[in-house]
Amino acid sequence: MNLEKTYDSPYDDVDVGLKKFMTGVYSWMTIGVLITAVVALLMVKTGAVYSLLKSSMFLVVSVIELILVVFFAMRVWKMSKATATVVYLGYSALNGVTLSSIFLVYAKSSIASTFFIAAIMFGAFSLYGMLAKGDLTRWSRPLMMGLFGLIIVSILNIFMKSSGLQWIISIAGVVLFSLLTIYDTFKLKEQYLTFNSNYDTAVTDKVAIFGALTLYLDFINLFLYLLRFFGNSRD
Repeated sequence: MNLEKTYDSPYDDVDVGLKKFMTGVYSWMTIGVLITAVVALLMVKTGAVYSLLKSSMFLVVSVIELILVVFFAMRVWKMSKATATVVYLGYSALNGVTLSSIFLVYAKSSIASTFFIAAIMFGAFSLYGMLAKGDLTRWSRPLMMGLFGLIIVSILNIFMKSSGLQWIISIAGVVLFSLLTIYDTFKLKEQYLTFNSNYDTAVTDKVAIFGALTLYLDFINLFLYLLRFFGNSRD
């Protein structure tokens, strides 16, 4: 009689195909984050970030980033996998250009420590979303309303310059993108189960890349809002 007891993690209950799919999503997301980090560091090391901020190119790059995200969201189902990959990697690089400005505001040590905190939080929330047994689709409307509300209030505070409101915005941002990480991971799981049941590998591959962009945005925003709490000024 075999008396050896095996201990299974909750993750072992997940379908093998889903594990492979989500591993691909996280791999693409990691590649995107690494590209962003490398580009940002190069911008700082070469001094290009100073030239960028002194010119109108910072605004131009920001607008191009927004256009790429909208274009990706609207056209992803009609793109080839190669095109979707190029758009995603291109966006990651451009985001590195704009995010390089945080190195002029915060100390590198606090950026690194906040990145570590954000990674742990993101991993925990994403795992929760993947293992969630209930139906989280009802979260969609409140989260979208919260996101639009956060954007509007953030724009208003550019003119109001209220430190108290900025503090509230930062807290709301951390909470919102934590919940979005859970929801987006859950939605990816549901999308995989839908497309995989139809044996549409091409669509599933594009879902993985678009899902990587979605989780990438959740992680980057979570990191930036946390940085407002844990980031130490360079001064």
